[in-house]
Amino acid sequence: MNFILISLKRISLCALGLLAVVISISAGGLTLRGVGLSAALASDGLPAWAFLWDPTVQVPSPTDTPNTLPGSNAAFSWKQARDLFAALDWHPDAHPAMPDIVANGRKPDIRACGACHRVGGTGGPENASLAGLPVAYFVQQIADFKSGARTMSGPQRPSTQFMLASVKSMTDTDILAAAEYFAALKRKPIIKVVETETIPKTGPSRLFYVRSPDGGVEPLGQRIVEMPDDVNQFELRDSRATFTAYVPIGSLAKGEALAKTGGSGVTAACALCHGPDLKGVDAIPAIAGRSPTYIMRELYEFQHGGRSGEASAPMKQTVEKLSQDDMIALAAYVSSLDP
Repeated sequence: MNFILISLKRISLCALGLLAVVISISAGGLTLRGVGLSAALASDGLPAWAFLWDPTVQVPSPTDTPNTLPGSNAAFSWKQARDLFAALDWHPDAHPAMPDIVANGRKPDIRACGACHRVGGTGGPENASLAGLPVAYFVQQIADFKSGARTMSGPQRPSTQFMLASVKSMTDTDILAAAEYFAALKRKPIIKVVETETIPKTGPSRLFYVRSPDGGVEPLGQRIVEMPDDVNQFELRDSRATFTAYVPIGSLAKGEALAKTGGSGVTAACALCHGPDLKGVDAIPAIAGRSPTYIMRELYEFQHGGRSGEASAPMKQTVEKLSQDDMIALAAYVSSLDP
């Protein structure tokens, strides 16, 4: 393990600096009551829609009744889905053998990586996709969590609290096993980005947006609203769950200009470090096709001091002039690309 950490220090700061991939865990939350447009703060404040957490949502009690999903021969109950010390494996033939730290974690503190980030490493709007992350990059991010160089703004969401508790107890062997497993997974397109002025009315959720069971529409405003297409499939932790991300009209063109040219000095072209297709280079993570909600959180954290690791300096310079509208545009464009 030490050779990975030593080699990381030799990688250029630019290589490690751009768009760090947060490795925070989801505690899940079912649909009952929502946080609509009023949750978004002023443009110079915390973008609350990207750090969604509503502890007042009452989650139904889990049952032992087995559930099935299309395309899988497996069956799991809601009680199993709430157990973060066991990763639900809906498609066991679609990935390599899971190390125990990914499949089960280790009680009392280490949740199973595959429970919240899914067995396929797809994650969700409330956390991060881990599939295809470079091993060295993964290792460095865990080290930053442990040292306190990686923090999270906004409310103390259980996703962050569980992650911090888990990493404190992870050994070098645990970290390397998880890093190698997720690095071997191929990323797949699961997010559709849609420009619009109005969106399906949002319903209640703890950590991510869902459609209201009552139907209707609401204005999008200057935010990104990313919803699972099938809430039950996502909540049952199936890696094949897909999402629709609603973004303001004009976001894709504006984001493309910023990403490709830097916007006449507003930022730097993403391809300089992340490669021409933004699919990563060596230890630099791919950003194409990632959750726009996640990307927005990362841009905000870099700009507001939530990333203080040595490798964060170049990224801080890259984001210091971005407005939140710029961040929204960049997140929308990058997410729209084929991973």
